[in-house]
Amino acid sequence: MPPNRLLFIDMKKIVVLSLICLLFIPLHSFAQKYGIIDSKYILEKMGEYKDAQEKLDALSKQWQEEIDTKMAEVDKMYKSYQAERPMLSDEMRKKREDEIVYKEKEAKDLQKQRFGYEGELFKKRQELVRPIQDKVYIAVQKMATQRGLDMILDKAGGVTLFYADSKLDRSDEVLKLLGVSK
Repeated sequence: MPPNRLLFIDMKKIVVLSLICLLFIPLHSFAQKYGIIDSKYILEKMGEYKDAQEKLDALSKQWQEEIDTKMAEVDKMYKSYQAERPMLSDEMRKKREDEIVYKEKEAKDLQKQRFGYEGELFKKRQELVRPIQDKVYIAVQKMATQRGLDMILDKAGGVTLFYADSKLDRSDEVLKLLGVSK
């Protein structure tokens, strides 16, 4: 046999043996390990979360009643105005309309102050619930590192990424491909 032919047969044996060896390596050793939690279920089982939620609900109810009272006052003013309107002068009509608009704006401003984006309810929720959520996050992170999990998915409210090992983050690589420096 020519020497090239022997080399080809030896290379062929090496490739086949390599492929066979690769088949015996468990594929799961290349896979990322992940876990799933239900943060809503976890939070509902925590007494301190229930207490915080009850406080928020009570506060919300109190504030909503206050706003409803102001809106009822505006409605009463409007109905009174509608009944008396034919008997009022133009100047008096304008004055009463302005009062009604002012009272309505006052009620809506209060509603925004209490329930609006970053309003008092939002801030109170941050104050009461955030520390509890942080405890859950720390516990999940601890569990993930103890079990060697790379990421934790949260199934509460749809599947979202709750925790991921920072070694899995490829954001800097994407930025580099985009030509953006850190």
